[in-house]
Amino acid sequence: MEIILGKTAGFCYGVSNAVNKAEEYVKCNKNKTVYCLGELVHNQDVTNKLEKEGLNFIEKVDEIGENISKEEKSLIIRAHGEPKSTYEILKKKNVEIIDLTCPNVLAIHNIVEKFVAEGYYIFFIAERNHPEVIGTLGFCDGKCSIIENEEDIAVAFEEAISNKILVVAQTTFRIEKFEQFIQEIEEKVREINNNKEENSKIILEVKNTICNATRLRQEETEKISRQVDYMIIIGGKKSSNTRKLYDISAKNCKSAILVQNYLELENDYKDELDKIRKLQKVGIMAGASTPKESIEDLINLIK
Repeated sequence: MEIILGKTAGFCYGVSNAVNKAEEYVKCNKNKTVYCLGELVHNQDVTNKLEKEGLNFIEKVDEIGENISKEEKSLIIRAHGEPKSTYEILKKKNVEIIDLTCPNVLAIHNIVEKFVAEGYYIFFIAERNHPEVIGTLGFCDGKCSIIENEEDIAVAFEEAISNKILVVAQTTFRIEKFEQFIQEIEEKVREINNNKEENSKIILEVKNTICNATRLRQEETEKISRQVDYMIIIGGKKSSNTRKLYDISAKNCKSAILVQNYLELENDYKDELDKIRKLQKVGIMAGASTPKESIEDLINLIK
């Protein structure tokens, strides 16, 4: 059997930076209660490891102990980022903030905040309920519409309260879909502008904020999934970028599966594992928050 492992499989820079810094901070601050608001990254194996090392995961800011002094408590902002309001609440609560938001996500926060201040309305091509999206919305001052599917485009134009529109994307959005939506938005703008006076025409700005790591990973998954008998995607089920890798694989390869780790493949998909071991070519790709150990363990299981 030939196993083709994607060169881009595993941690991206933003995830690696967040995990390494969180581990180092917890290790160096044993005297503190260190919290993390939500999962640091979308991978249960990573979460379990950090929990064992002493990181306390909470879902709401009010779970932070009120009787703990600032010197004894701190909170890590996860890689997906948080709304501006979260930072304000934490400052009022006198909590030390360790901001591990992915630099690419921070860049979007800065872009939308700047353009909103200049009178733009934001079209955000993204998954409505994703933590990164919720965080970014907090920097749009309510002047934003989310475009998750084609039907949302018409709604966004109806909701827009300015003739100046900026389009951005979630860092892990599907590139193919983003390009399709941009084409439709541009066509709609041309159609609207044909019936408007010059001074009231829509001004459209487009910024492709899908991160480079996402683009390369999707492109490589596209390529590998077209040349193998079976495609295995390893990663968290909540992970947006991981699910998109599975979608690409399922579209191009007759057999594809998404598993959290080797244990899930071994215990829950025994028949699939037997089938995989008899094939000629198997492709493996991992999401941006999948640790190297998970990839190696799965390859060893198959071998």
